[in-house]
Amino acid sequence: MSEPPARLEAIVRGRVQGVGFRYYVVRRASRLGLTGWIGNEADGSVRCVAEGPPAALDELLATLRHGPPGARVDDVVTTRGSAANGFARFSVRATGHTGD
Repeated sequence: MSEPPARLEAIVRGRVQGVGFRYYVVRRASRLGLTGWIGNEADGSVRCVAEGPPAALDELLATLRHGPPGARVDDVVTTRGSAANGFARFSVRATGHTGD
């Protein structure tokens, strides 16, 4: 029996804006079958909320910690919980978006 869907929330700090970070993560999350979103924050960080199988979330977290060429990830702060199942796909959210 497979594990129930889970939720990963992450704040990624470093040189993560203006380097294609969000679209890199969207492509990876979509390939992993995850739903959720990623968006730039006003402080220069990137926030990611993803839901899906725990093993796929682990793979996404590895992607967040590495980033695309040109990015520099200094820190990733994460929280995990139960999936809310409120997303149809994985997408980019506008800067300053609040909540789900």
